Amino acid sequence: MKKKTSEKAYRVPLFDRVFKPRTVTLPNGHTVQKPVSRTPFIAAIVIAIVLISAKVTEFDFGIIISRGYQLGYILGRIFQPNWSYFGGDPANTAKLFNALFDTIKMSIMGSVIGATLALPIAVLSSTNINKNKYVVWFLRILLMVIRTLPTLIIAKFAALIFGLGTFAGTVAIIIFTFGIIAKMMYESIETIEMGAFEAAESFGANKFQAFRTSAMPQILPTYLSYCLYSLEMNIRAAAILGYVGAGGLGILINEFIGWRDYESLGAVLLALFVVVLIIENTSQYLRKKLS
Repeated sequence: MKKKTSEKAYRVPLFDRVFKPRTVTLPNGHTVQKPVSRTPFIAAIVIAIVLISAKVTEFDFGIIISRGYQLGYILGRIFQPNWSYFGGDPANTAKLFNALFDTIKMSIMGSVIGATLALPIAVLSSTNINKNKYVVWFLRILLMVIRTLPTLIIAKFAALIFGLGTFAGTVAIIIFTFGIIAKMMYESIETIEMGAFEAAESFGANKFQAFRTSAMPQILPTYLSYCLYSLEMNIRAAAILGYVGAGGLGILINEFIGWRDYESLGAVLLALFVVVLIIENTSQYLRKKLS
């Protein structure tokens, strides 16, 4: 009896052991235990963490209050875009749309190549397909390392190795897409129904043949959905790769911010917004069809 009592007491949450629940008598005479609300306790912890973080990072709330009006000033100029970039000035129009097309080309090519390379690695990283645990864990550690590197850092190294321009940006997008899709795909592959795969192997098919005929139809819609999702992310990422010399709209964005030319920056952001909106809606429509 003592053992059962101690086990039951052990299961009581620490908060309830520190802040004892109150005994409440109901109108029918029964008593119940009403626990103390945890909301004030959690709120106090969150506030304390925020204040300590602000102190450690030297975050000054006063600067936000005193300089907050600058945000409205800059946004006001951005929302008055320089329309000469949309046909008013042929030189400006060519400058904007050449950079925009570079961004789109980088995103599409990088997404296609990265997604293509990711599929076989995802298969080899799946424990239900590849029984060699050393290969599986080596590939998973490799993918983890790739995913820890931000796209801008990858683009910076690519620019140092391959030179400035869109080629470096494309390489960065390939590596980023490869790491993301390979990770998501091997997790999806590990959830497939293995009955058809094992049956194909029992009839003499090798692993590649068994995977192609039994597993690939199960994961193909998911794979294509991930590819479209990566393309959406890459369009946004490619727009800022110019900060490290990887070409695309990022070069214009960096230039206009440096010159405080917020009207021209607004034109660039408007063009990017329209492209992202079109690609995102097209991608959502295709993903619905796939599902």
